[in-house]
Amino acid sequence: MTTLPTLVDEVALRLWMQANVPGKDAPIIIQRIGEGHSNLTFLVKRGTEEFVLRRPPLPPYLPTAHDVIREWRVINGLKNSRVPVPEPVAACEDNNVIGAPFYVMKRVEGYVIRDKLPPEFDNDKSRLEISQELVRAVAELHSVDYHKVGLTNLGKPEGYIARQLKRWNGQLEGAYTRDLPDLIWVSEWLKEHLPDSPPSTLVHGDYRLDNVIIGKGQPARVIAILDWELATLGDPLADLGYLLSFWSNPGDPPIPFNLEMGQISVQPGFMNRHQAVEYYAELTGTKVGNLNFYVALAIWKLAIVLEGSYKRHKLGITDDPFFETLGEGVPALAKRARGVCEGAPI
Repeated sequence: MTTLPTLVDEVALRLWMQANVPGKDAPIIIQRIGEGHSNLTFLVKRGTEEFVLRRPPLPPYLPTAHDVIREWRVINGLKNSRVPVPEPVAACEDNNVIGAPFYVMKRVEGYVIRDKLPPEFDNDKSRLEISQELVRAVAELHSVDYHKVGLTNLGKPEGYIARQLKRWNGQLEGAYTRDLPDLIWVSEWLKEHLPDSPPSTLVHGDYRLDNVIIGKGQPARVIAILDWELATLGDPLADLGYLLSFWSNPGDPPIPFNLEMGQISVQPGFMNRHQAVEYYAELTGTKVGNLNFYVALAIWKLAIVLEGSYKRHKLGITDDPFFETLGEGVPALAKRARGVCEGAPI
């Protein structure tokens, strides 16, 4: 973790926290958490207290992207539900405080799992529990009555997939700097194969293994879902398809970028994709179909997001070494999405 005072001004944040965050005033320490391919995350220490702050990256970025206040609305709405979220503390929409909107939540102690399991979970029993917990937590989200938690205005409940295609094709136009024929082919295929969606629910939009926190100790449990910037109302199978797009079965070809969840999900004990789908259907009572569409949609959206990041890299706005890999990685993702459209097994 590294300190980045240009992204979060320490003096300005301390003054704001004095007025908006209950607790005793004290000097604060700000540390960057994670690699920041999306919204940026910081650990904020104030005396013995620990908070997490989220803010957008430096511009430019795609229209409607990186809406941290949307994240705040969602976790604030879900704080008293069965969906595990961090405890929200306060939000700031005033760009003049640190240069961008941001919000603060309490830190959740646990594991964010990416490329390997903590030793206490590196066994068949815990791998099964983690895979079940991933499905259970998203099923809990899809069971929430969004009217009762004050999130009715988060989005339009009908026509989600059609709006997603319109929105993300617009994002693609903003990100497009080179010829990506497979990505364009997938765009057209998705338009021609719109499924009949189940009833709308809250959807996360970026639900995967490294966007949850697993609590310490046995049994393995999801204790917080993170990164809600894409949350809306819509088709719950879009979340399931997105989760499955990172979920490798034994014998599958490598996922572009060697994405970490694929390395873990092939290990003994972890449910395979078919078992995950069956478990989701059992928990929710949802009839699950058209999975090739939903998985292809997920990969296509990820490719568009990363192409936007690649554009920022080419403009010299970020020095994150990950973005250099997108020159080859985005076309590889587009090729994978096309393969799913053409019938690759899910």
